[in-house]
Amino acid sequence: MTYDGKLLEAVLTAGKAAGVDLIGIGGAERFADPALRAIFPEVISVIAIAFRVLRGSFRGIEEGTTFYQYTTTGVETIEEIMLPSALLKISAAIEDAGYLAVPQRRNQKLRKEKEKPNPEMLHTDWYPAGEKEPQLDFARAAASCGLGEIGMSGALLTEAFGPFQRTAFVLTDAPLPETPRAELHLCDRCGKCAAACPGRAVDEKNGTDPLRCAVYYRGAGRHANPFMPPDAYADFPDREAIMEGSAALDYAHACEIMDETYFYPGIKHGYVSGICGRACDRACYDHLEKAGKLKKCFVHPFRDGEEWRLE
Repeated sequence: MTYDGKLLEAVLTAGKAAGVDLIGIGGAERFADPALRAIFPEVISVIAIAFRVLRGSFRGIEEGTTFYQYTTTGVETIEEIMLPSALLKISAAIEDAGYLAVPQRRNQKLRKEKEKPNPEMLHTDWYPAGEKEPQLDFARAAASCGLGEIGMSGALLTEAFGPFQRTAFVLTDAPLPETPRAELHLCDRCGKCAAACPGRAVDEKNGTDPLRCAVYYRGAGRHANPFMPPDAYADFPDREAIMEGSAALDYAHACEIMDETYFYPGIKHGYVSGICGRACDRACYDHLEKAGKLKKCFVHPFRDGEEWRLE
């Protein structure tokens, strides 16, 4: 296959101008996900882009001082401003060369199964994404484009930022050279992500349970939420188990708990405030940094001492 070197340079230049931190390219044949060709049957190349989530966005949650910065600067700003802008600029560069570019960013309210909520959205904010609205598996698509590997929790891990990045994609009929697949060496199945989750949502065999994650992401765990009132969940017979993260959950009970879990305001674009601050990702990053597996080095370690928690 003949590649257009000028087009590749234009894509990389557009990405750099938009502030993109990572770009990877995978040929369509790498993807087993049927959503890819359902979205764009003529796709030849998939371009993955990633913006880092700043270490400083987690600082307040790491220290138990401020909690809104993670959701505003680590989720909302990247998803609603940075990624869409970069997608449009890269897609325009591709279409300037005469090829079609189909941008793909997350629609946070679309999900395939009602019982598997997106923790970043209210469980009541959803639309069924079935065959009529196919959705890429973003983490696996990014791995197929050579950005990194999938960790035990199901998160994308990269040598540059560990689990601290968010991704989007451009599907195109332009032939572009592929980025080599990442060598699988970051995740050593240490279990730190599972141990850190206040809701015990991460399982070594099954990854992250989205239902448990949704309940505890917004602050149902007493050891991670300084805003929880003394009478929280007073009418629930399993009150102690809920706050300790050990409650047995089905969808109905999880919704009851989430309906009562409004201890901190949401963010402008409808995002739930992440009170747990992705405890799984923070523990993973700390482990990878201390193991010397990350390429980017800092003057001070991400975490110096034990994780902050309420007794």
